[in-house]
Amino acid sequence: MTELSRPKRAVAARAVDLTKVYGKDDATVHALDGVTIEMLQGEFTAVMGPSGSGKSTLMHCLAALDTASSGKVFVGEIELSSMKDKALTQLRRDKIGFVFQAFNLVPTLTAEENILLPLSIAGVKPDSAWYDTVIDTIGLRDRLDHRPNEMSGGQQQRVACARALVSRPSIVFADEPTGNLDSTSGAEVLGFLRRSVSEFSQTVVMVTHDPIAASYTDRVVFLADGKVVDEMRNPTPETILARMTALQTRISRVG
Repeated sequence: MTELSRPKRAVAARAVDLTKVYGKDDATVHALDGVTIEMLQGEFTAVMGPSGSGKSTLMHCLAALDTASSGKVFVGEIELSSMKDKALTQLRRDKIGFVFQAFNLVPTLTAEENILLPLSIAGVKPDSAWYDTVIDTIGLRDRLDHRPNEMSGGQQQRVACARALVSRPSIVFADEPTGNLDSTSGAEVLGFLRRSVSEFSQTVVMVTHDPIAASYTDRVVFLADGKVVDEMRNPTPETILARMTALQTRISRVG
């Protein structure tokens, strides 16, 4: 199927002319400088770039964890800048999932209790069929009664991924989800995220610096100096590394 004949996907989240400025006068830093980008439903997207390129700032703005200095952010058709704090909190709870590098599990709760925590806070019962699907996909059914300190780092991160997915959010944001893991555990987590997209039509946006992690995705977006400067589809570790090397060389020459 060609790109022209492929059905157009809906947009899960998008930014329009987004800027984020820190500081004033001589200390001004443009973390985002006019970024316009779409994250499509049912796709796995990696956001990459050198340190300070704005990739984490972009994710935080798209995920309603931070506010932009100017421009607009949409989750689905909902525009965030006009929303009150209570409505934003509800949006983050109902429409957005998060996976962080540091797992962010509650140490006194079991794996199952951690997975169900967002639904418990919202007073919502899980969809039993979907819950079973998520649990079987992460492969930790026999560890559900274990607490975080009784699990490996990779197991804890898979619990964190399941927690992000159990409410069936519109989009999941993952910030360096394999940053604290060895290569084997990282591959398990990335495989789970890949399956959630390929088999269950989830939408995942992942910030990473790792070409191997990014190669699990459908699309890689490259940032530099707060701007989107490139993107590729069907990435491999080799093509990503080559593109990152070329980007770093170009930045060094400009610098």
